[in-house]
Amino acid sequence: MNKIFSFLRDRHALIYKGFLFFMSLTVIVYLFPREFRFRYDLSEIKDKPWPHENLIAPFDFAIKKSPEEVAREKDEIRRNFIPYFRFDEKVPGKFLAQVKKNELQESDKEKFARIAKIVGEVYSEGIRSISNTAGKGPGDVVLIVSGRVAEEQVLDDFIDPAEADSIVTARIQPGDRQLWLEKFSEPLIPNIVYDSTINNRELAQQLGNISETRGALSSGQIIVTQGQLVTDEIYRTLQSLQEEMERQYQLSGNLSFVIGHILLVAFCLFSLFQFLRLFRSEILTNDARLLFVLLMIVLTVCMSYIPSFMENVAMMALPFCILPVIMRAFFDTRLALFTHLTSILIIAFSMPGDRFAFLFIQVLAGITAIFSIVNMRNRSQLFYSLIAILGCYVLLHISLYLLSEGDIRQINVSDFVNFAISAILLLLAYPLIFLFEKMFGFVSDVTLMELADSNNTLLRELAEKAPGTFQHSMQVANLAEEAIGKIGGNTLLTRAGALYHDIGKGDNAQYFIENQTTGINPHEELTFEESAAIIIRHVIRGVEKAKEAKLPEQVIDFIRTHHGTTNTAYFLTLYKKNNPEKMVDEELFRYPGPVPYSKETAVLMMADAVEASSRSLPKYDVESVDNLVEEIIDEQADQHQFNNADITLKDITAIKKIFKKKLRSIYHVRVEYPK
Repeated sequence: MNKIFSFLRDRHALIYKGFLFFMSLTVIVYLFPREFRFRYDLSEIKDKPWPHENLIAPFDFAIKKSPEEVAREKDEIRRNFIPYFRFDEKVPGKFLAQVKKNELQESDKEKFARIAKIVGEVYSEGIRSISNTAGKGPGDVVLIVSGRVAEEQVLDDFIDPAEADSIVTARIQPGDRQLWLEKFSEPLIPNIVYDSTINNRELAQQLGNISETRGALSSGQIIVTQGQLVTDEIYRTLQSLQEEMERQYQLSGNLSFVIGHILLVAFCLFSLFQFLRLFRSEILTNDARLLFVLLMIVLTVCMSYIPSFMENVAMMALPFCILPVIMRAFFDTRLALFTHLTSILIIAFSMPGDRFAFLFIQVLAGITAIFSIVNMRNRSQLFYSLIAILGCYVLLHISLYLLSEGDIRQINVSDFVNFAISAILLLLAYPLIFLFEKMFGFVSDVTLMELADSNNTLLRELAEKAPGTFQHSMQVANLAEEAIGKIGGNTLLTRAGALYHDIGKGDNAQYFIENQTTGINPHEELTFEESAAIIIRHVIRGVEKAKEAKLPEQVIDFIRTHHGTTNTAYFLTLYKKNNPEKMVDEELFRYPGPVPYSKETAVLMMADAVEASSRSLPKYDVESVDNLVEEIIDEQADQHQFNNADITLKDITAIKKIFKKKLRSIYHVRVEYPK
């Protein structure tokens, strides 16, 4: 048990990251619509050229008739159905029994017997019944069921019920007619009657015998070739293939499809992990950033499932380009593109219809979105991005349609409406960027631009209380921004950090030389330790003021690290010089740190020290400026101030060159020409 706890304790960070990837996989697969999705969209393919590769039957399957074709065959059976009439032998007896209920005189019994005989003869010839249910006229053929035998006959062969009484009247003796008219007042009941039970059973059987298929295809047979016109026959074959695959999908219990989906999503997420491990390791080491990246992919993929649950929502109306826009607001363009590709690949697998067209359009639209906001310096860029994405959608859709159809007049206008909706929904990035900033503690480029405004409250306060420090911060920002842009870093973050790195000096501005304009130096009345403490205090006070103003942590990091763990060299040197016999506690003269741990904070440390030291040069020429830059940065490196920062010697060399060039320009250093 202790070993398990030790394992979990030592590898909890790795386990947590694995858990995030596992949960992302689980959510995507769990919310995946369970109904079968055919690879091709058959909704608008009929009577058009087949735009895809040759389609070959993957297995044996029957070609089903269309519902219309089956309906026509059923109508034909109903029209040609011969109705069944039953010869009811009991009708004469029932009729005569009804008459016998009336008492007969003894003299009428003989007459009744003669009349009954004639009635029996008429019934033996058959008195037909015309049924509306049968829908047949007297001249139509029907099946007469007698016992277990059914025989075809024409209804005209039987006596019309309206004439039956007249026939009996004509056949009986004149002396018997009075009794006939008195006792047999009810008309003769038909004994050839429509049998609904037999008719319903036989009709249902004939309808049930209709075959729903006509022919079959064997595995390996070509269904349709690329460019071939999709006729009614081919279209029905494609529908049959789709229906058979749906049936097999249901019979398999969805297990094989779920396994395939798991493998595909897992591979995409593994590719994302490899990208982060090799090129963006700082995201893997930061749990909040990793959670955000995975959350954005999961939300985007789940958004694509909406049309499966809401039939009125079109897939192309969904704002898939919002993912790269939001990712670019917080990270670099490469990560924004890779996350967009990952989500689109997962979505393309699970969507119905033309997956190639969807993949092609969405990938290029995402690239267009990233290009349109490479430097997102203001919020109006989202509107330009919206227009660019809409234009990309329209042009790509028209291009693909011309390639597949060849006639732009057949294009569906509703597609453009969906594209417009998708582009307009991109404006949701406004509130989402703000929301994610607060939730994850991120800072976007737009926020950095707002912070870098010199009219910001903290910067205005610094300019009023410590104008020299404010000018120093502006110069440091210019130096650092150009240097970080050269070696590849976040220029906006670096500029904002540079502007705020010395805000702690505003409380005791007179103790910093750049703000001493009267010639009075208050440090002359303090000990070296007290002076060092006041100077060091500006870092701590700067962090406090930044937190009070709710500045982003990324900006506060510049305040914490811009002196690293270096010491206040000026007061330390004076202390040693004036107290040679004492042991000096250098910790009293050391900044609290930490040392810089990013390219941006490392560049700021260099720019801050170089700019401050350059103000004390006795002479400004190429040699003195170059020597100053080399000495300051080399000394910082020797003190291990850049050990935790992702910065190389090549980067440091490039930074030195930029600082030298900028300082020469600031101090108007000219090259000394030979005499």
